[in-house]
Amino acid sequence: MDNLNDNKIKFLEQKANDIRISIIDILEDAGSGHTAGPLDMADIFTVLFFHTLKHNPKEPAWPERDRLVLSNGHICPVLYSTMAHAGYFPIKELKTLRKFGSRLQGHPHRDFLSMLETSSGPLGSGLSQAVGMALADKIDHGLTSNRRIYALLSDGELECGQTWEAAMLAGKEKLHNLVAVVDRNNIQIDGYTEDVMPLESLSDKWRAWNWHVIEIDGHNMEEIADAFETAKAIFGKPTVIIAHTIAGKGVKEFERDYRWHGKPPNKEEKRMAINELRTLGGKIKSEHE
Repeated sequence: MDNLNDNKIKFLEQKANDIRISIIDILEDAGSGHTAGPLDMADIFTVLFFHTLKHNPKEPAWPERDRLVLSNGHICPVLYSTMAHAGYFPIKELKTLRKFGSRLQGHPHRDFLSMLETSSGPLGSGLSQAVGMALADKIDHGLTSNRRIYALLSDGELECGQTWEAAMLAGKEKLHNLVAVVDRNNIQIDGYTEDVMPLESLSDKWRAWNWHVIEIDGHNMEEIADAFETAKAIFGKPTVIIAHTIAGKGVKEFERDYRWHGKPPNKEEKRMAINELRTLGGKIKSEHE
């Protein structure tokens, strides 16, 4: 893995900004989809695919790869955009999002896109899938395995009881090879999480099931990368990274507004958002010069 020096941070920040532009572009073109979550998770996906994950876009089925499970499948525009920018398929294919016959379905579907680890859509099931993968890897390789299973979750789906059943099993089995990332953006389709079904104290809940808990700023590249590195050093328990994010990050009009959870921008909103992101990209470049 490359060191996270100033040049690498600049690269990651610029790449995340490019991914956000792709997200806005394809959502408007599709005319449907989710905006807030994909935008706020762009930094975490960027660190994963361009710094942390063991993976090979030229050999997606590489046996030694890490596994990534996207539980909150509705934020797939950020997964698809990141994978395209990482070289898994042409960036121009992103324009087929949610189109008839496209490989890029509105929720990830492994039958259409074979480089995905799982299909996802029903909220609350992703952590169970990841726990199964981590447990199988532990059975196959014992404590010598250096593979990591990453499960990405929304905070709203933590209202699903299946999530906590999976968390309890992972803690019981001491799955040190499992890393969960919670997008703590505080919104869901019907409002703010603490109004719909309060989750706090969220960190205490995970600790109760024998998880190592790390809380970070989900938009700080150094904190994100450091959290993933710390998780690799934890022995005897799984790790959860609670990433405090800003829903709709990067576009002021969208930020922290739960109404952007499940709707795409129109043409005028797309123009405004992309102009704002391009301006931000210029600032990123100048700040590192």
